[in-house]
Formats: sequence, structure tokens, C-alpha cells
Amino acid sequence: MLPHYRMDDLLEVLQWENAGAQRDEQPFEELIRLTREYFNGRDPDFSEIDCELPAEGTLTGKVLHVCRSIPYGETQSYGQLARQIGSPDSARPVASALGRNPIPLIVPCHRVVYSDGRSGGFSAPGGVKLKERMLAMERRRQAG
Repeated sequence: MLPHYRMDDLLEVLQWENAGAQRDEQPFEELIRLTREYFNGRDPDFSEIDCELPAEGTLTGKVLHVCRSIPYGETQSYGQLARQIGSPDSARPVASALGRNPIPLIVPCHRVVYSDGRSGGFSAPGGVKLKERMLAMERRRQAG
């Protein structure tokens, strides 16, 4: 999802998992457009992008569904997210669930930080430095 994959690598993975898979960018045109907008400093709305998340009955499903609603330019702590899903003592499991988020930007896990404001982890390529750049970009956009 974040700009680090080569198209040939993705196609190879898809073909390994789904024999006969073919490249077709048309269904992803809107996602590509929104991603470009985001990294050009705009505030795109990813909420209309259909995605398959784990069931909301699971901890990971609850976390990803709630995380998806964190607005652009805002952050929540792992503890706040844990309280929102009804498991106030589960900040670490919340962090683990976010670390397995397969679709950053659509589920904006970069907006979840430690309670003291430090950025916390980010498992996407680019790691914490990318997370901090994304948060700084969003804050600048909100302030401007």
C-alpha cells in the first residue's frame, strides 16, 4: 500500500497465491489517486475504499475498524484505542494488531502514538521515520 513495492513483485506474489492472476490497475485507480493526493500533502478521504478487514468480533478486527475512523491530522494513543474497543488494559495487544495492519493509509495506523506523544512503532517500510514524516505533514496541513 505505501509506495515501496515494485509492480512485478506484487504480480509474482498474486500469481503464486492465485494461478492466472493478471495485472489490472483499473480497480485501483481511485486508491492510486488518493495515495498520490496524500503524499502531495492533501487530505484525501480513504473511507470509501472497500477493504476486507478481520471480523469486528476479533481484537484485531475491532482495532482496525476503530483506527480507520481516526481523522486526518489527529492522533490517538494505543491506550485510547484500547478503551474505545472495550479492552482498557490491552494497549500492547492493540499495538501488535496495528503492527499487522496490511493496508496503511486506508487504516491509518500511523495516527496511533504513545500516550506521552512519542510516535511509537511503525511496521511499514520506512519505519518510525516515515510515520513521523506522515504525522508532521498532516499537522502542517491542518495548521495551514
